[in-house]
Amino acid sequence: MSGSAGFDRHITIFSPEGRLYQVEYAFKAINSSNITSIGVTGQDSAVIISQRKIPDKLLDAKTISYIFKITPSIGMVATGSIADARAQAMRARSEATEFRYKYGYEMPVESLSKRMANLSQLYTQRAYMRPLGVALTFVQVDFEDEGKGPQVFKCDPAGYYTSVKAVATGPKQQEATTYLEKKFKKTDVVKGDWKETVDFAITALSSVLGTDFRKNDIEIGVATEGVFRILTPDEIDERLVAIAEQD
Repeated sequence: MSGSAGFDRHITIFSPEGRLYQVEYAFKAINSSNITSIGVTGQDSAVIISQRKIPDKLLDAKTISYIFKITPSIGMVATGSIADARAQAMRARSEATEFRYKYGYEMPVESLSKRMANLSQLYTQRAYMRPLGVALTFVQVDFEDEGKGPQVFKCDPAGYYTSVKAVATGPKQQEATTYLEKKFKKTDVVKGDWKETVDFAITALSSVLGTDFRKNDIEIGVATEGVFRILTPDEIDERLVAIAEQD
């Protein structure tokens, strides 16, 4: 038996090397879904895009989604276990609803991201819980009352969250991060309106995966001032045609 076996079975015990194996396995679970997602900020929008794979031909494709509307203005893409993704989406909606009831205004995306990260961190402390095998990317646009404009936040299973210009999650995370770093080297946001930001996100994911998309291969969420919506397949197809014409 290896020296790490005992620590491997416990969520809350550090190994002699300072590792929490169950948390590491949660990160591996994110990649095992074989779904890559990207989030980017634009001048007046924030966009999230994810691969869409239907594991069984008998499944209703409309019921398989990794992008969720949390509040009227906040959207979320979850990458990893679809069951954990749905659980986190329901919890995020519950937290946002409770915040609005208590304070009388919509929960800011930073506050929601912090709250969800704190909950994820709690799962790493209790032996009767397990870390969730899903990473969350939240988007919102808020220019009112000294708002910060387009915002993208990422939360991971360890309970870490941060604001980002652009972010990638999934098995192609490293390749996508390298691509985004090059594109964002001289700018903080994607220039143009929300359509150009969507086109950038599609091109980035397509380049990283080395494939051309059809409208049902991806799903896209767009946050603009005070509104988040998920694009329909026809709207996605319209953007794919526009990108093809540019090439």
